Amino acid sequence: MQEITVVKDLLKEITQTLSPHIERASREAQLLLMAHLNVDELWLITHQSEVVQDVDKLLSWVKRREKNEPFEYITNSVSFYSEEFFIKEGALIPRPETEILIDEVIKNVEDKASAITFVEVGIGSGIISIILARHFLNAKFIGVDISQDALDIAKINIGKFGLEKRIELRLGSLLEPIEEDIDYLVSNPPYIADAEVLESNLDYEPQNALFGGLIGDEIIQELLECVLKQKIRFFSCEMGYDQKDKIQRYLKDKKIKSLEFYKDLSDFDRGFTLKA
Repeated sequence: MQEITVVKDLLKEITQTLSPHIERASREAQLLLMAHLNVDELWLITHQSEVVQDVDKLLSWVKRREKNEPFEYITNSVSFYSEEFFIKEGALIPRPETEILIDEVIKNVEDKASAITFVEVGIGSGIISIILARHFLNAKFIGVDISQDALDIAKINIGKFGLEKRIELRLGSLLEPIEEDIDYLVSNPPYIADAEVLESNLDYEPQNALFGGLIGDEIIQELLECVLKQKIRFFSCEMGYDQKDKIQRYLKDKKIKSLEFYKDLSDFDRGFTLKA
């Protein structure tokens, strides 16, 4: 395979290599080659005889994908909310359903020009706070994470969008590093039960961003306690598809203004907004 250097032949060889391990191997071959060359699909189709440089790097990507390493970690790029973000091991790869969480937040703030304070617990790669900061131009953002690796990745993305003065990063657990009054708390916390067996590609992602405790919703309950204790006005949070009833029971006798749940693209319960 080392001697194959033109687009057409490389696509064929990569597809054959990935086929026993990856679904849609042909498409993945295209995506890998497009990312390697930094070209679009039209270029790939119309340049089948083009010689590809630095094939060794491309082949190293193929070997990593053959082992089911996530495509996004290999290319250090992830598409989210129509933007491209930097990603690598150390931060959770954003999922499409998290875009709905952002939509919920935008919907709930009537005055988009208000100078409110957002806090995101578990900021990860920074994508949620970055998108929100581009919608709420006068808002202040504080992102908290227990992982310095995640904060380093978030810092890169924040710098890419020129938001260093508006999004502050702090290392710590939940709201421990926060002394300011909070207007809006946002989180996509770990909510999978510790004993649940996941797909092998998730082994590459930070486990502390996936598993939320013995039952799975422990961190969500801790955040709910913080919201009620500190009288935070809004709290929007992603959750597991089977956690709606537990959250409703937990809040049954609590003094709250409203609790609204939303569904994901597959019609599963996926999150909620609490108005306290």
